[in-house]
Parts: sequence; structure tokens; C-alpha cells
Amino acid sequence: MKNVLFAASEAVPFFKSGGLADVAGALPKALNCPAYRVRCIMPKFGQIQKEYTEKMEYVTSFEVPLGWRRAYCGLFRLKYQGIIWYFLDNEYYFFRERAYGEFDDGERMAFFSKAILEAIPHLDFDVDILHANDWHTAMAPVFLREHYNHLEQYRKIRTVFTIHNLKFQGQYDPFVLGDVLGLEGTPAEPQLLTYKNGRRESVNYMQGAVCYADRVTTVSPTYAEEIRTPYYGENLDWLFRKRSDVLSGILNGIDTKDLDPAADPSLPYPYDLSDLSGKKKDKKALQEELGLVVCPSVPLYAIISRLTEQKGLDLVTYILPELEKRDLQLVILGVGDAKYEEAFRYYADRNPGKFSAKLYFDEPLSRRIYAGADALLVPSRFEPCGLTQMMAMRYGTLPVVRETGGLKDTVEPYNQYEGTGTGFSFANFNAHELLSAIDLSLSAYKDKKAWKKLCENAMNKDFSWHAAAKEYRKLYKELLQS
Repeated sequence: MKNVLFAASEAVPFFKSGGLADVAGALPKALNCPAYRVRCIMPKFGQIQKEYTEKMEYVTSFEVPLGWRRAYCGLFRLKYQGIIWYFLDNEYYFFRERAYGEFDDGERMAFFSKAILEAIPHLDFDVDILHANDWHTAMAPVFLREHYNHLEQYRKIRTVFTIHNLKFQGQYDPFVLGDVLGLEGTPAEPQLLTYKNGRRESVNYMQGAVCYADRVTTVSPTYAEEIRTPYYGENLDWLFRKRSDVLSGILNGIDTKDLDPAADPSLPYPYDLSDLSGKKKDKKALQEELGLVVCPSVPLYAIISRLTEQKGLDLVTYILPELEKRDLQLVILGVGDAKYEEAFRYYADRNPGKFSAKLYFDEPLSRRIYAGADALLVPSRFEPCGLTQMMAMRYGTLPVVRETGGLKDTVEPYNQYEGTGTGFSFANFNAHELLSAIDLSLSAYKDKKAWKKLCENAMNKDFSWHAAAKEYRKLYKELLQS
């Protein structure tokens, strides 16, 4: 049996600010098997609820060397849903009003990365693979090789670094290189620094991890290819091309047990593949709830998303006048940039029987929309993986997506001649292409037999974490044998 230490700054149910927490809460459970024993480690943030902190068992404490500092770190242990979780405690760094967005995040997350390594001798298992996630843990592979490689216990450890959000890379003033990281004058210095006009511009934590990790993954195969190009690479495309031999993409999954239209308590009418009549009833109930015209023959489209530029909402707002002319309804659930909120609010006020704008987030309502809608719009500018399209398909709602990242990997385009597919797609970031894809879906909706077959295709797709876990285990095996 090989041991995997899975490091992330957040995880469901302890603390969540984004999709990373969903992955960290679900993937380790799926990875755990007779061949691989997986344990997790994260900060003991002040945001973690008492129902969990009160059950944590104190293990020990130790000092963490960080630049010129030596900082206290407490190690706590908790078994949750069959997985051992370790929590690293330092109230100065982690007991804040906000988990992120503090002036010293660079120092705080460098401490977390260093503390992970310092904790290893105090864990009750030997680490074979350290699996780090996003910039918060990016310094761990760097510290491992630069500060701990002379120790036998650490020398055998192999590292995997997974990128969930390339937008956030952990970039700080070059001053932190010596003062915080203690890496000035080491081989890591040129691997961490970025330059502008021949001068040091910043220290980039994620850049360091991509340079030092034994394997680098993203959360979908297509996105792993895309980030090697300047358009998607966020100024690191050159590095991804350089390290293309260790870069791969493994598609995220969803919790198919929780996201089950046959057992979802949020739905007034549960349903499954054998009987989709409950979905029709859910649509009627949703139309009534949202104040839309109750009409089963009118297709109901949905957007469940953060309202940001990344999600392609410029395309949607551009075609709203055209959508108003078409025989469809549209509901938006989410919060975000004011320009999108204002546009959706305007059309909802102007035509409330056709448009509904719920400019907040409500989890039970999102489930009712997934169940009651006919189609989901996901026209993202870029999408490392995307979960909303998988959730929609789980509920038999067909996605209309742009062919990028995980959207391309998960949605099979409708073939009107063969009657195959699980949704509708368009290639270029263009409003007219989005409108053409919507028009194709409207045409398909008129053929009830064909639409039902597409819904069944979508619901039959396996987006469970077991598929992702199988790929990660394969990667671990290759890594340990290399």
C-alpha cells in the first residue's frame, strides 16, 4: 500500500470559498482504496465550525522555519467519512476574519506549505506522494526539494501539483524570496522569479510548483492543452509548453449520490431515467414559482453561474433582444458584476412572464432549476472544468456550451442526423454562434422523441468521482515506477 497526502487550503465540509473545496472534499474518498491510502491536510481556519473543531484530536506541536522566523504550528487530527484529516494550527496566520485576501497572504500560504512538510515526521504514516492543489500549496514541492531533499524520509516523496484556477498564481514582491521563503541565492530563485524589462517583477508561487513538481495536472484534458497557448496560459504558457511531458488533464467529477433527481429533497417531484414524468411536473412547479407563464410546450433555459466575464455573459446579454423574440423562457440564478445583473434585471422587469432574474444564490433553488429547466446556457470564455454542465446532465437538462476546457470534454454535441449527443455546442467566442446553437436546440426541442433521447443520453453519462480517481491512481502508479 502506498500513502498519499492530499494538501489543499479548503475542503467541504470544513471550509469552502470555491470549487477547490468540492474537489478536496470528494476526491480523497474516491481515491482511497487497498492500493492507496489517502489522508488530507489543510489549515485550521477560524471559519471551521465548532461541530468539527470540537472533535479534533490534538497530536503535537512543532516550529516551522520560515525565512528568519520560527513559528508555532499545532497539529490536529480528525476522522471524517472514513478519511483522516490533519489540521495545521497557527492563530496568527489562520484565525482571521477572512481566510483569503489578507495583506500577508504570501507569508501565510508559504507557512502552510512549509508546515505541511514539517508535519510529515509527526504523522502516523509515511508519505509516498504529496498531492498539492493550487497556489496556496504551490511552495510545498519547491521547499521539499530545496530544504528537505537531504533527509531520507523526504527524498523518496514524489509530488503532484493540480491547477484548479490558473487566474490566481500567488504573485508577490521579490522581497519575499529571501525574507519569507528563505530561497534567495538557491537554485529555486530563477524558477520562482518573473522579470519585466530585465528587472525582477515578482515571485510566482505557482510557477515554482510547475517547475518543481514531478507531475502537473489540470482539471480537464482539453484545458491541459489550452493552457499551452498564450490565450489561455495566463503568462505561463511558455512554462506549460516546456513541461508538457509531465502535464496532463484529469476531469473532475460530481457527487452523483447527492445530485440524484430520484432522491433530491429539493425537488417537489423526484424522477429517474425509467420515468421522466416528474421532470415535467418540476418544470410546471418552477414556472409557477418564478412567475413565468406556465406552458409545458415552451422550452425553459437557465443560467446558474457567477455573473462574470469568464462565464461568457457578454454573449448572452448581447443576444437578449433576440431571445426576447424567440419562443422560450430564461431564468438566471447567480450574483456578480453589476453590468450583467442590471441587464438581466431589466429584461426580467420588462417581460416577467418570459424572463426571471434571481440575483443571489440559493442551493435548493438551483436544484429545482436543474430539474425543471430544459436547457442550461454555459457559453464560457474559458472553463478549466466546469461542474454546472455535469449537474445539468445528471438532471436530464441539456447544456448549450462553448467548446472550451471541460465543457468540450463533457458535452457531446447533438447530431441531428444520427440523433446522438448530450447537448449543444459552438466553437468560437461569438454571440451569433451562441444564438445559432440555441436555435438548433429550439429546433430539436420540437421533436419530443429526439429530445427525450438526448435527455436519456445525458442522464446516462458517468460523471462520478470514481472515473477521476481511476485516472489519478494510474498517474500515481506511473510516478512511483518512474
